[in-house]
Amino acid sequence: MSGSKYMQRAIALALENVRTSSGGPFGAVIVRNGEIIAEGANEVTTTNDPTAHAEIVAIREACAKLDTFELADCEIYASCEPCPMCLGAIYWSRLQRIYYANTRAEAADIGFDDDLIYREIGLDPAVRSVPAEQLVTDDPMMVFRTWMESPNKIMY
Repeated sequence: MSGSKYMQRAIALALENVRTSSGGPFGAVIVRNGEIIAEGANEVTTTNDPTAHAEIVAIREACAKLDTFELADCEIYASCEPCPMCLGAIYWSRLQRIYYANTRAEAADIGFDDDLIYREIGLDPAVRSVPAEQLVTDDPMMVFRTWMESPNKIMY
């Protein structure tokens, strides 16, 4: 199956999602060695889970199927340029390449504007529109030290 076929499948998932009122207009597939190993469609409104974007759904399925948290030998085909959350998940799962159809500007034109988040990421946490503040405890590094010293830790 060529790259365009994988993209067509991601788009078909998005279209089916819209036609069945199952979620937003987004689909994704994860491919390894020329085989689709996972698929996802946006499930935000059907699961009441704001993290259930198509890419996240597909990453979760791929990791469960392959019994791993790294997808370094896989590629993702998404019907739209990934949002910041999905982009982060793609990097954390170590997918080797991203292919997308629609751009984030085109998504913004229909009401899915991630530009605020892209801008906020670069700001100091205290001045973001959702401010963040560090609360220091008596020994904030205790958990990190314990983890670093653990002989059973799995690096990721």
